[in-house]
Amino acid sequence: MKEKNFMLHYEFPPYATNETGRGGIGRRELGHGALAEKGLKAILPEESEFTTRVTSEVLESNGSSSMASVCGGSLALMDAGVAVKEPAAGVAMGLVTRINPQSGQLEKHKILTDLLGIEDYMGDMDFKMAATASGLTAIQADIKLPGIPFFIVVKALEDGFAATKQILDIMAQTIAQPRKSLKPCGPVTEKLELDHYKQMKLAGIGGYNLKKIKSETGVTMTRIDEKSFQVFAPNIEAMTEAKEMIENILEKEKEPDLEFGAIYTGKIVEIRDTGVMVELHPKLKPILLHNTQLDQRKVSHASTLGMDVGHEITVKYFGRDPATGTHRISRKVLQGPPLPFIRNLTSTI
Repeated sequence: MKEKNFMLHYEFPPYATNETGRGGIGRRELGHGALAEKGLKAILPEESEFTTRVTSEVLESNGSSSMASVCGGSLALMDAGVAVKEPAAGVAMGLVTRINPQSGQLEKHKILTDLLGIEDYMGDMDFKMAATASGLTAIQADIKLPGIPFFIVVKALEDGFAATKQILDIMAQTIAQPRKSLKPCGPVTEKLELDHYKQMKLAGIGGYNLKKIKSETGVTMTRIDEKSFQVFAPNIEAMTEAKEMIENILEKEKEPDLEFGAIYTGKIVEIRDTGVMVELHPKLKPILLHNTQLDQRKVSHASTLGMDVGHEITVKYFGRDPATGTHRISRKVLQGPPLPFIRNLTSTI
């Protein structure tokens, strides 16, 4: 599978050339779109947290619509706040020649800058080039003659660079450099790090909370690793609203922080076959104290120790289980070692 973080959608409907029909994607659209995409790709930043998409819809065509897409795409990227390296512009160079019918040699030629549709149709060359102030970003030539002298190619490049420089100057009158930040309607992404137990609370049963955040704000949360999520919002307002919802969810179920190794006194709220449920704090869900952690001796049921609902019990806290996120407590570690069971092997008769 090929992955891309930049794509240009080039659309050339029939009405752009006074035609009717449904249009569609053909070789021309694919080729021109690929050329314009290549011309813009070179100016994009090396690393970006977003996938960038530019749509160029040609409304009218009497020249090179692919090079116009480079100019318009460059302006759109800068206006959106994409940190492009430098602006890019495109131009199409044409050629009109006169060949000696007897010798077959080139008698006269004229290089056309920014050729029109009729010049492309009746001319001998369609030479497209996209460039920045630093150099070329894309080039394509459609030569309709069996061949042309090399000096014509050199001259076309020289005139082309002069033309792109002039176009860049005109573009700079509208916007000369990228915006310092994304526009208010631009997407926003942030990284959210949470402990395992907080992740479960934020997600909710069956991911209910995450689905609710997405349906109400349009913000999606994607897991990056065991401790972090990637939060993507269509705009800054949606991100702010989603943050408030996340804070409310976590605040609503906020639990007091327990200190690892600290000793707490709690109340037994339930007796189970596997142990007792101990409440250490009103805002904290009861914690299971397993039978194996009740006493130094082996205990099959809490009732054998005289424990009952409502009794107070002292336990030591050992943090959360790294796999399940549940609290771990023990009463056994607070007791001294059991008195050795002494068996007298000698007896008097």
